[in-house]
Amino acid sequence: MSRGFKLIFAVFLLLMILGICRASKVGVCYGRNADDLPTPDKVVQLIQMHNIKYVRIYDTNIQVLKAFANTGIELMIGIPNSDLLPFAQFQSNANTWLKNSVLPYYPATKITYITVGAELTEAPNSTSALVVPAMQNVLTALKRAGLHKRIKVSSTHSLGVLSRSFPPSAGAFNSSHAFFLKPMLEFLAENRSPFMIDLYPYYAYRDSSTNVSLDYALFEASSEVIDPNTGLLYTNMFDAQLDAINYALMALNFKTVNIMVTETGWPSKGSPKETAATPDNAQTYNTNLIRYVVNNTGTPAKPGGAVDVYVFSLFNENRKPGLASERNWGLFFPDQTSVYNLDFTGKGVVDMTGNTTGSNGTSWCIASSSASEADLQNALSWACGSGNVDCSAIQPSQPCFEPDNLASHASYAFNSYYQQNGATDIACSFGGVGVRTNKNPSYDNCLYATTGGKKAIASNATAASPTKSSSSSPQRSYQWTQHLLVVFPLFLLVPFEI
Repeated sequence: MSRGFKLIFAVFLLLMILGICRASKVGVCYGRNADDLPTPDKVVQLIQMHNIKYVRIYDTNIQVLKAFANTGIELMIGIPNSDLLPFAQFQSNANTWLKNSVLPYYPATKITYITVGAELTEAPNSTSALVVPAMQNVLTALKRAGLHKRIKVSSTHSLGVLSRSFPPSAGAFNSSHAFFLKPMLEFLAENRSPFMIDLYPYYAYRDSSTNVSLDYALFEASSEVIDPNTGLLYTNMFDAQLDAINYALMALNFKTVNIMVTETGWPSKGSPKETAATPDNAQTYNTNLIRYVVNNTGTPAKPGGAVDVYVFSLFNENRKPGLASERNWGLFFPDQTSVYNLDFTGKGVVDMTGNTTGSNGTSWCIASSSASEADLQNALSWACGSGNVDCSAIQPSQPCFEPDNLASHASYAFNSYYQQNGATDIACSFGGVGVRTNKNPSYDNCLYATTGGKKAIASNATAASPTKSSSSSPQRSYQWTQHLLVVFPLFLLVPFEI
């Protein structure tokens, strides 16, 4: 009996450790508040090329859901605030929505989360009161379909859900939101769903740059901010904001509710007064963020804890209202070219210069020998499609068809794209399956292009612009000014008590 008990305890302990040490995930938000975006099928090809596995959308657009079918990409879908009333009023409305908008595409489209409403603290109280009943009705519909354990239900929040956020250990939810927040937290705890928060250090820096250093907001600080209550040291604002939520949850005894960051990022362009909105700062923030997530760094209050994060946003969105920064959060321009270099693996070297690496100034891009066939095929399909590469040379009886294998064909296509897009690091990324080399990969009559040079076997035509998508979704504008996490100079700190 004793030996059996020890074995059961050991297995339980192992499972606990595996749960604690699960890898964090990096996803991307695919907003569509624009009139110049590529069609969803081209967007999915771009996402696959960059090996992005987790995507958030804000509605249940049919074309988008169909485009993600059979890709293996995990999708978070949303019910907008404008639809909360019918979902909260009648169970039949939630049942009908699930039947018509989800079940026809599931499980081919791998839907894993449903967000019911977004940033309710920025909405009227009447809307906030609807969110929990709507969540319950959506969950009931999922239970009837047998999907409640596969698809989790939650709602997203801005930092305005807190009344106090600094020091982090004093984090507390705003009591004016208790009427919907307490039953929501009970719902999340009971159903093991995450508390979803949108965190933006950019806004805190922009609106309080005299108290917040840019390096602290960008994960680049060389000094530390001390929480006077706990003695914990904070080197970046993202950690401080996240721990403020952690402590707020602990204060209400919801320690088992995990946190998911459903939006964060940095704009690459802004209005004249938004001097920090630059491609360099956006690249620095998102690169450091991804490394932080991939390394399972955790926060000072919860070191090593897994935190799933979604970067906002995939594209610049030209129809968003407000300051110029609101339209420039994208990782990509609508023509699918990169706004700046970003490695989603968290292992790459940041290089904004676009310089080549060869000793004589020449380099080529080829397929990585460690890449899987599935990833190579996705990247090759994208390069010869949306990437506008002329792939005629790798067709049967053409100079680069032999050897007839995926790695060889992908190498030719990768290099063509690389050379015609400036021979930069990002042009050879292909989701981590492209690598640069100083050795000319040309052979026999198959000649690989170089920047500014001509191929002897085919010419690269400049393709027309991608087809414009007519789809758009209601995206909420941000109202952050009243709810910033402001980090005061250390000598101004006064200890708070929870």
